[in-house]
Amino acid sequence: MNIIDQARRQEAHSGEFLRQMREKAKCLPARVAIEGYQPAMCLFQFAIEYIEMAPRLIDCIDDCARKSGRRRLFEPFIQTAICCFTQPALIFTHTNSLDGLLVKAYLCHRLMEEMYENNLSTRRSKLVDLEVTRANLLVHQLIGEPFANELDESITLTALNLAGSPDYYELNLDPFVSELRKAAHEWMREYWDNLLTRNHIQFSLLP
Repeated sequence: MNIIDQARRQEAHSGEFLRQMREKAKCLPARVAIEGYQPAMCLFQFAIEYIEMAPRLIDCIDDCARKSGRRRLFEPFIQTAICCFTQPALIFTHTNSLDGLLVKAYLCHRLMEEMYENNLSTRRSKLVDLEVTRANLLVHQLIGEPFANELDESITLTALNLAGSPDYYELNLDPFVSELRKAAHEWMREYWDNLLTRNHIQFSLLP
C-alpha cells in the first residue's frame, strides 16, 4: 500500500493521471456509460479503487490457501501476482505513477481471473462475479489497445505455465473455496458488485 500512497501523492502534485482520464472519457466505447456529471473523476476514482483491491485480493487468497492446507499449490500464483504488482519484469510497467499501477493491478487481477478459470472447483463455486469481468474489461479500455491485448497475451501464457494441465483443472480445491466463502465472500462480492455503480459507470457486455 506504500506504493499506492506514494503514487497518490505524486498525482496530487502532477494531476497527470486525471488528465489521462479526461482524454479517456471522451473516447470510451458505446457500451460504457458514465452517469456522473464529472466523467473523468468517475473513471479516476474507479481506477484508484481497482488498484487498491489488488493487494487486498492477494492477501485474501494467500490467507485462505494457507488455512485450507493448499498454500503450496497456490504459491506460484500468489508470488507471480505479487511480482506483477511490485516487481514486474515487463519494462513497460516500471513506473509507480497511477497509470503504471493501473497496469500492474490489471496484470494481478487478470492472473487471479485466469487462476479461477483454470480449475473446476473454483469455476463452479461462482465466487467470481460478472462484475469482476466488467471491471477488467473497463480497465482494458483505459489502458488502451494494442497494449492491453499484449498484457492479456502475457497473462494467458503465464497462467498456462502455472496451471495449464488437465490435472490442475481436475484438482479438488473445495477446501480453499470453503475458506474463501467464510473469510471474504460477502465483502468481496459487495466490493465488486458496487465498484462500477458507486462510481456512476454502466458497462454492458453486449456489443
